[in-house]
Amino acid sequence: MRSVAEQSVEELGGPISVLTRQKGDHVRLNELLEELQAASDVEQQRVLLRIYRLVFPHAFAEESVLWPVMRRVLPDGEELTLQVEQEHQEVNELVTRLERLPQGSPERAPVLDRLVEVLREDVRDEEDELFPRLQNLVSRGRLQLLGLAWEGVRRVAPTRAHPIVARRPPGNVVAALPLSLLDRLRDAVDARRYSGTGALRGVLAPISGVLTKASHAVEHLPMMRRGEDPSTRYEGRAPGFPWATAAGAAAALAAFALLRRRR
Repeated sequence: MRSVAEQSVEELGGPISVLTRQKGDHVRLNELLEELQAASDVEQQRVLLRIYRLVFPHAFAEESVLWPVMRRVLPDGEELTLQVEQEHQEVNELVTRLERLPQGSPERAPVLDRLVEVLREDVRDEEDELFPRLQNLVSRGRLQLLGLAWEGVRRVAPTRAHPIVARRPPGNVVAALPLSLLDRLRDAVDARRYSGTGALRGVLAPISGVLTKASHAVEHLPMMRRGEDPSTRYEGRAPGFPWATAAGAAAALAAFALLRRRR
């Protein structure tokens, strides 16, 4: 079997084939990982946000669309997809750890190194093993239909780490809408936060924190864990919704808006 990385667009089933779309994302991921490893501490967080927006919707769409098909058509599909799900789970846990570590902490470097390592392993497993096996058993037309379905799911998928959520349907499907809304709002806040002034960062930081805690509260709902394989289960204490922090963030935002208006 030839690796997907070595095949042309035509060999992979055309531009809309799921294999072509996967390969394109993997090329982009490699560019971002190289950028991350060369980034300064200040730039690092902005690069990480771009990696998250690429990696998490990509993986979510795989788990929702591709892996169920592979479990049906491959005799060892259960074993193969579970291995990749375990890699996805580790990525979620590593990113969750990073979010809890302050900038400049000496603990961040080994976590970042491991994150890069797991992401590269995941790409190799998919391109060299899983996708060539799928390619041998599925028609060109079906690869194209899978590409359309995968792209549709990716566009509405969560964009942040959610280690509690099941890596399989129905839990991950149920989680998609509420977590995607919270994540994308948080993306918008963090994009302004990391490109803005010190005053703006001070206002937006607690808002980002509220959205983070809210999403973690949502992902602990029991329905989000349905379908989970025991090997990818993450145990963590369910947080309550951060009402006090939300009130403080709202007050800070109102004060900042009032100050700008007076100027």
